[in-house]
Amino acid sequence: MASAGEMFPSGAQGLADSMSIHGSTEKLSPSAVNRIMMEFLMYFGRALLIFYPVYLTGYLGLSISWVVLCMVMVTWWKKNRQWKDARIGGAIHFLDNEISVVNKELHSALQMASWVHFPDFEKVEWLNKVLEQAWPFFGMYMEKLLKENIQPAIRLSSSALKMFTFTKVHFGHLPLRITGMKAYTDEVDHREVVLDLNICYESDVDIDAEVQPPIKAGVKGLKLQGMMRVILEPLIGQAPLVGGVTFFFIRRPTLQINWTGMTNLLDSPGFSSLSEGTIMDIIASLMVLPNRMCIPLIDQVKVDQMRFPLPRGVVRVHLLEARDLVAKDTYMMGLVKGKSDPYATLRVGNRQVKSKTVKENLQPRWNEVFEFVVHEAPGQELELEMYDEDTDKDDSLGTFNLDFGEVKKKIEMDQWFPLEGVQNGEVHLKLQWFSLKSDPELLRESSDGLACAMLAVYLDNASNLPKDHSEMTEHQKHKKPAKEARLTKRAATLNSYVEFAIDKDVKKSKVAYASKDPKWEEGFTFFVHNVKTQQLMIQVKEHEKKTQLGIFNLPLSRLLNTSDMTLDQRFVLERSGANSQIQLKATLRILTVEKPPPTIVLNPPPQDKKQIPQTNQGGKAAASTPAVATSSPAALSPNTTSTPSTASWDTQSGSDEILRPPPSTPNMRRRYDSQSLLSDNSIASSRFDLSDGASYPEAISKHQGSFGEIQLTVRYASLRNKLIVLVNSCRNLFRTSENGTDSYVRLYFLPDQTWIHRKRTQVKKRTVNPVFNHKFEFDVSLQEAQTRKLDVSVKNGKMFHSRERKDIGMVMIDLSQLELAKGVTEWYELTLPDLKKLS
Repeated sequence: MASAGEMFPSGAQGLADSMSIHGSTEKLSPSAVNRIMMEFLMYFGRALLIFYPVYLTGYLGLSISWVVLCMVMVTWWKKNRQWKDARIGGAIHFLDNEISVVNKELHSALQMASWVHFPDFEKVEWLNKVLEQAWPFFGMYMEKLLKENIQPAIRLSSSALKMFTFTKVHFGHLPLRITGMKAYTDEVDHREVVLDLNICYESDVDIDAEVQPPIKAGVKGLKLQGMMRVILEPLIGQAPLVGGVTFFFIRRPTLQINWTGMTNLLDSPGFSSLSEGTIMDIIASLMVLPNRMCIPLIDQVKVDQMRFPLPRGVVRVHLLEARDLVAKDTYMMGLVKGKSDPYATLRVGNRQVKSKTVKENLQPRWNEVFEFVVHEAPGQELELEMYDEDTDKDDSLGTFNLDFGEVKKKIEMDQWFPLEGVQNGEVHLKLQWFSLKSDPELLRESSDGLACAMLAVYLDNASNLPKDHSEMTEHQKHKKPAKEARLTKRAATLNSYVEFAIDKDVKKSKVAYASKDPKWEEGFTFFVHNVKTQQLMIQVKEHEKKTQLGIFNLPLSRLLNTSDMTLDQRFVLERSGANSQIQLKATLRILTVEKPPPTIVLNPPPQDKKQIPQTNQGGKAAASTPAVATSSPAALSPNTTSTPSTASWDTQSGSDEILRPPPSTPNMRRRYDSQSLLSDNSIASSRFDLSDGASYPEAISKHQGSFGEIQLTVRYASLRNKLIVLVNSCRNLFRTSENGTDSYVRLYFLPDQTWIHRKRTQVKKRTVNPVFNHKFEFDVSLQEAQTRKLDVSVKNGKMFHSRERKDIGMVMIDLSQLELAKGVTEWYELTLPDLKKLS
């Protein structure tokens, strides 16, 4: 019955398709007519099968309750069957994806610290102890801030809140905790320090406020989680060593609040999401990118550069299509499955866009383009959520997140991405990274209506704004007498905001209360499609009545002729007071696609593989013939051309050409023999590393003792059909500097030795006894695993010289000699066979 119900819509669709063929001008063949008749009969049979029990019940004079009972039983059987299938599928999925499932459950259920999940995050218990000790003083500071700064601002925001008062402020005894910290060193400028902090704040905070007697409100407990980025810049050569501190949330954090008093109503299901969402919008307007909180520590630092630096780039996202989406629409109490009405939402930071809805389609095509300004890469992510549009509540069809650091690295990505949180479904995206340049010669207007430039505007302040029309310039020609002017002068305060617009793209600033000289200190970005014709329209408006207090128009073509395409000055407002001015900074940047850096092709072209397979294994060349060993150092000299005995890459010139050895060399044929790959002499220094064939550092060449040991665990998981290799630790490694050794482990599962099969651990710095605890898995049968070998090499993560080899020690493990089913954990001595042969 369930299967028939599932096929019901497909038959209707096929019938519709057939009728459309019938209605066309083409002549139907007899086979097509037979197919249409069969589909019609099958469609009629399914309908009869569904509705005949209803007719039979009425014919026999039975109660309608029997029909309802039968439908309930069928529905219960189907749901029960689906539940059993889901349990069996979940068990199979757990066996196939044990690591990812366990990590996901630990992350969601136990909420373990990020340093448990990500090895590049560090445990910072010392910082949590500092926060615990300083938390009471932080509470005193926040109480003073709320009562002296926040309370007056709330009173000025609305006439209904003139009596608003904080009656109790207590931030509790549970301090903020940092569950993990990551420091960026390679990807950032040398004059800044970038830290990512995972924040977890489960507080017993107790705050009460009196909105208006006798109405009281309060908060008793809240939970806040998110990732905060802290930037220390610029680094200076004098105290306090850091010019300023900037901190913000890369993504919107999660928030849960326990309300008290009259606001306890907000805890109800209908209002909780509304209230917390509103507060999250307020937090996002202050501390979620592109908004930042800044604390300058020296006077020379410009606040506008800290609070609103130029973005890193622009990403153009092509939402093309999706496939194999989950069918969410059902009919007849779930007996008949339908399709879905999918649409997608894309969020970057505080900006969210929505695609069009494709009706009743599991393979939708959108072909829509969205553009996003990226302020931090890596760090900022594209958050894509797919939904099935319904009249009541939209059902989720899956999510997908992508770090823009990957897009910046690859410049362009065009591929299918799997949707998470659902059984099946993929989305096809094309992403392009655009760099921001200040060269007007690079300006190329797009013919398809997409942006060619980006405008960044920093709104600082205004001065001498008029309170009303009586103070504006156009009315000052007919001035009233001084006495009459004094009689009609109002004491009302001025609340103002600024509205920016480029064509239909309109953005508003926050409201500055009770000031004729307001300060906003906000940043905005706009996409520009035609620099020569478009202009930035600026309007200063009064908050309550929305009346204009002054306007100014800035043609964007004016920026093309300025230094660095930037204007940073005070502009005189039109239709405003006599001395009304606005201070802002406008910067124009051209969107350009940079070519990715040239990469050395590590795999030779197919036509060359027959002549010189495995050309880049310079290490084995040294192991095969003494002549090669003696000539390899000379071949690595920058001023020396490569000789036939080296057969290496021309990395100095940046060429991708392969230098071919002469075919007359008799030893070359034996050197590249396929059987030698699995011999003990095949331990290459670093397969497909650019340092292959290079000489060892002098400290290693003269070393006579041991290079250290490595502990490995090798076992075979029969239930999952996977070989598991656990790199535990190393001890007594060769010391490359006074501070120790920066080491990592590289592993090949021979004979797979291409670049994509290369496995490696994280770098452990400044230690000769590193602990890795890194697990690798290989999909291979037990019989095949016993015929293969492991090529393990410990390497120096900090190069001595750009052309020197990085090997500290190597070991070749023959898996046929191990009891893989039981598992083996042993210490293996590290050696350098090539070094011995060279000596």
